Amino acid sequence: MARPTSNNDPALGALIRKRRKQLNLTLQALCDDASLSVGYLSQVERGQATPSLGTLAQIAQGLSVGLEYFITTPKPADSLSRTGARPQFSIDGSSILYESVGADLPGAELSCYILHVPPGYASEVVHHEGEEIIFLLSGEITQTLGGQSFILQQGDSLHYFGSTPHSWSNETKTTTRILWTGTLSVLQRKGAVKLPELNPANTNG
Repeated sequence: MARPTSNNDPALGALIRKRRKQLNLTLQALCDDASLSVGYLSQVERGQATPSLGTLAQIAQGLSVGLEYFITTPKPADSLSRTGARPQFSIDGSSILYESVGADLPGAELSCYILHVPPGYASEVVHHEGEEIIFLLSGEITQTLGGQSFILQQGDSLHYFGSTPHSWSNETKTTTRILWTGTLSVLQRKGAVKLPELNPANTNG
């Protein structure tokens, strides 16, 4: 274990804390996984101690990431995505197809996806931390926000805090494409993908 030092990179501690909170891990839980003391890890997160490479590997394992998450400097090309070549995925039980637009940059706060929403889809009403921006690339959705409903069509956008209760649906007969950007990340832990604000209540179509 490395000793505390005043010559450290505060960004490292911020990356550790951000990933830990994404996974909903307490300091104690991460320390148990990484075989570290709470006091030491707290110092690392506050930028008051610099871990050795071995200790950093233990922390990375506890956070389910590789060492490159902390030590790799992204190249400009890493953030480039091209139409037709973006990763696509879907969530079990959901009829939505997700297209990854944002890059998986270490410490990044924003997530960005193109959502392909089929006819008849409706989400449940939810609220959460963070904020979201949606931009209609094509089609139409009915968005409910704080008890008010809006019809959004191609070219329309909406920016809101996730703490405001919200839901949306595609009540048309065609697929809608939405550019979604927000600070609510797709969280992965032990291979489980979670999308709290996008789980379907109705997946007709």
